[in-house]
Amino acid sequence: MNRVNYALMDPTGNRTVLVTTPVPPAQRPAVAAALMAAEPTAEQLGFVTAGEAPALTMAGGEFCGNASMAAAALLRPQGGRVLLRVSGTPAPVPVEITPAPGGWRGRVAMPLPLRIGVRELPSLGSVPVVELPGITHIPLTAPLDRAAAEALIRPLCRQLAAPALGLLLTDGKSRMTPLVYVPAADTLFWESSCASGTAAVGAWQQALLGTPVRLTLQQPAGSLTVEADGSCLWLSGTVRKLYETPGI
Repeated sequence: MNRVNYALMDPTGNRTVLVTTPVPPAQRPAVAAALMAAEPTAEQLGFVTAGEAPALTMAGGEFCGNASMAAAALLRPQGGRVLLRVSGTPAPVPVEITPAPGGWRGRVAMPLPLRIGVRELPSLGSVPVVELPGITHIPLTAPLDRAAAEALIRPLCRQLAAPALGLLLTDGKSRMTPLVYVPAADTLFWESSCASGTAAVGAWQQALLGTPVRLTLQQPAGSLTVEADGSCLWLSGTVRKLYETPGI
């Protein structure tokens, strides 16, 4: 395996390895595994392609708003707007980057939900299910301890046939603790912050109330803000670059 360059980015605490060296798809699983082992504080990894059609491909094939903001900051450090092709969603995603002390502020247009409904699920009962392109989220307002969430998430992912699944422990208003499972990469993390989960809570609350909502959800490593009106779903947060280095 050839050496690859990568950056360790910190979008609202959701530390993300972004590989900037072109890596053939067949070699990406091995590169991802090696770099995730080398960066134990990282929660996820993506492959960034620059040029006229910039792209971000997550190791698990999922969509990630935090990683999208981090990739846009890496591609446009001076700030600006990036139309980014991201895994897990068919249409390019607009991302706005603004330089700020210590890094950047990011704002990304999240994909709209494919469906928002209520499902009767084993051990959880009747719960909201928000299906986004590339990931499904279940916002949970009833108490659930971490061990129970970890035991439930894999079978729930299979039952829902979800490409990735998030269990969001939330009050639906100001706090959220996200657990995310990505079967393609076989990763399970209590994430420091979750952009798609924040978007899912915003979309769920907007559908529930029938009015536009703006929520700032405090998460383990910081806060993310979602604005939802039924026709658009914007998410904003902070981005820092911790370092950029040749990899393995």
